[in-house]
Amino acid sequence: MVVVPSRLIDASAPVYGYGEVRATDNDLLSQHDGVPMGEQIIVHGRVTDSWGRPARDMLVEIWQANAAGKYVHDHDRTPKPIDPHFTGAGRTLTNANGEYQFKTIKPGAYPWTQHREAWRAQHLHFCLNGRGLSERLVTQMLFPGDPLIDRDPIVSTIPDEKARERLISRLDWEAAIDQIAIAYRFDIVLGGINATPMER
Repeated sequence: MVVVPSRLIDASAPVYGYGEVRATDNDLLSQHDGVPMGEQIIVHGRVTDSWGRPARDMLVEIWQANAAGKYVHDHDRTPKPIDPHFTGAGRTLTNANGEYQFKTIKPGAYPWTQHREAWRAQHLHFCLNGRGLSERLVTQMLFPGDPLIDRDPIVSTIPDEKARERLISRLDWEAAIDQIAIAYRFDIVLGGINATPMER
């Protein structure tokens, strides 16, 4: 399994506790009275083990910056606007086929403060918990065609080019909502030679 150092895990990870997962927890567009700013998207995919078997009943959590590249978190002190209609966190359970889905907005990029020319590419954080896992698994999803991927200091810690490519989602027009939301597919493989890179 390809891993990146634990110091790179984002401090803005959500903490839900162990309450029941509601059917609406995967809709980040309807968590407030107003509509979030930004491009609405569908993110979906399948979680499988190294043999391609579905990971059923897996808890999948996401967290992300808003469309301006700002997290709703005390650690984010960048001078960017907070969207009062977007918290940036959701969760869901995989179904019997290992499938999950989220409705959200496309996050903005943001500067990496340790280097003037380094920026975090647009990305979603994923955390997976479930049967057979001894620990939480954390990874990130990137967007196809983003020119900042090559300058992203997190992505650059992964030496294997093919592993880096497995972090990039793909457009999925069949899952898109006409005139409303583009869809991206991000499949996650737990273990094996085609494993999705995870943060240690």
